[in-house]
Amino acid sequence: MELISILLIIVLVLLSGLFSGLTLGLLGLDKTDLERKIKTGGKDAKAAKKVYSVRKKGNLLLCTLLLGNVLVNSILAVFLGQLSTGVMAVVFSTALIVIFGEILPQATISRYALVVGAKTVWLVKIFRIILFPICFPIAFFLDWMLGNEMPTIWSRRELEEIVKSHGGSKDSDIDADEERIISGALNFSNKKVDEVMTPRSVAFMLEEKEVLDQKLLNKIKKNGFTRVPVYRGEKDKVVGILFVRDLIGLKLEKKVKAVCKKNNFLKVSVEDNLDYVLNRFLTKKIHLASVFDKFNVLQGIISLEDVLEEIIKKEIVDESDVAVDLRRVARKKR
Repeated sequence: MELISILLIIVLVLLSGLFSGLTLGLLGLDKTDLERKIKTGGKDAKAAKKVYSVRKKGNLLLCTLLLGNVLVNSILAVFLGQLSTGVMAVVFSTALIVIFGEILPQATISRYALVVGAKTVWLVKIFRIILFPICFPIAFFLDWMLGNEMPTIWSRRELEEIVKSHGGSKDSDIDADEERIISGALNFSNKKVDEVMTPRSVAFMLEEKEVLDQKLLNKIKKNGFTRVPVYRGEKDKVVGILFVRDLIGLKLEKKVKAVCKKNNFLKVSVEDNLDYVLNRFLTKKIHLASVFDKFNVLQGIISLEDVLEEIIKKEIVDESDVAVDLRRVARKKR
C-alpha cells in the first residue's frame, strides 16, 4: 500500500510541477508573438501552432492550470498526511511542494516554455475538458469583465533596441548591415529635410541663360552630378532641371534653358519630414527637389539619393562624386 502511495505522490508532484511551470511559462508567451511565429513559418512555427491552440483563450487556460494545480496539491497533501503525521509531515509536504512543485518547474519551464508547452499541450487539453464545467464560467466572467488581451505593440525606440539586441547576438540571423538599415528605416521619418539636404552654399546650380560651351561642360563634368538645378536670375527662382545625359552629342553654344526640363522638379520645405519627401519623390517620379524656408528663400537641394543614404545609414558614392559629404564641405566654408 505504501509503495502505491509513494508512486502516486511522485505522479502528483510531477503534475503539480507541470501545472505550476506551465502557468508561468504558457501565460508568459505573448499571443501576438505566437501568431507572428505561425505566420512566418520559422523553426518554431509548429510548436507555436500547438501552444496557440490553448493559449488563444488565456483566461480559460489560466483557470484550468490553476484549478488543476490546486486540485493536485490538495490530493498530494492528503496522501502525504497518510504517510506521516505531526510537524515532520507539514515540513516534508511543504518542502516537497515548494521545491519540486513550484520553484524548480517554474525556473525550468519558463526558459523553455514553447518547447515544453508544445510537448504537453495534449495533457492540458485533457484537463481543460475535465475541468471545463468549473473553468468555463469563471473564464467567461473574466473575459466579460477584463475584455480581450491587448496585443503587444512596440514603440519605434523599442523596435530599434530589439533589432540591436538581435544584431549583437550570435544566435540571430540579423547581421550588422541589416541592423544598420533597419535602424535607419525606423528613424528616417522623424528627420527633417534641413538635416539631410545639400546646403545652398555648396549646391551646384546653373543659370538658365548660361551658354553651354566647352568650359561649362568641363565644369559640369568636374562636379559629377547627373541632374543640375537650373534657376532664373537668382537662385531662389528654380525653374527646371538639367539632365546631364541630354548633353551627349549636343551642339555647343546653346543656352541652358534650351536643354533643361522646365518645372521638372519638386519644391519642399525645410520643415518637411523625410518620409513625406520620399513619398513625393516616388509619386512624382522625380529625383531632385529644391528646399525653401517659410520666406520662400532657397536653402538647399535634396535628392532621392540623400533620403536613401539616411535610410541605409551610409554614403552612396559613385565614380563621379567629387565630395562624399557636401554638408561637411558647407560647414567648413562657414
